[in-house]
Amino acid sequence: MSLKNHAGAASAGAVAANAVPHLAHAVMRQPFPTPFADPPGRADSSPRLNAVWAGMNLATAAWLVATQRRRLGRPSFWLVAGVSGVAAAFGLEVYFRSLDHHVIPQRSSP
Repeated sequence: MSLKNHAGAASAGAVAANAVPHLAHAVMRQPFPTPFADPPGRADSSPRLNAVWAGMNLATAAWLVATQRRRLGRPSFWLVAGVSGVAAAFGLEVYFRSLDHHVIPQRSSP
């Protein structure tokens, strides 16, 4: 695969990974930061806006995958997309952990 194809696969994986926390918060009816908030990415948006943002991310990921349709049978495409998705998930976890109001308190053991 060329660098352009690797970039497409990596972008698809990263954008798909970004959809997960927004979709989860939308389904749980909990606010969560989106680019639509003020300030963007730091303040919370409504669950409905999170559903919209998750949908936009999933549509973008699907479009990126569709542009690579001749390479979908190659394991290297899915490897690059998967590694990129996992790397994005770790990066998102670090970023959202830095927003102290989203830290989930640890339960004390009985």
